[in-house]
Amino acid sequence: MAVEQVAAQVAAFAKLGAGIAIGFGAIGAGIGLGIATKGLLDAVSRQPEIAGKALIYFIIGAGLAEACAIYALFIALQLLG
Repeated sequence: MAVEQVAAQVAAFAKLGAGIAIGFGAIGAGIGLGIATKGLLDAVSRQPEIAGKALIYFIIGAGLAEACAIYALFIALQLLG
């Protein structure tokens, strides 16, 4: 194969990899946030007096779950650029 064909295939696989990376990153963050939200609502429904403290922990956990999506976005941008 010519060098141009190999370069075109590498670029195509990089775009495919970027799509897969951002897709799995978004799925992981969505599942993580869903599980965290379920846990928060279960805890608050059982003990309403812990709502303030539980919300703080939920926000910290949601930020960590969103980090997965941000890392996936960073990897996708690196593959495309």
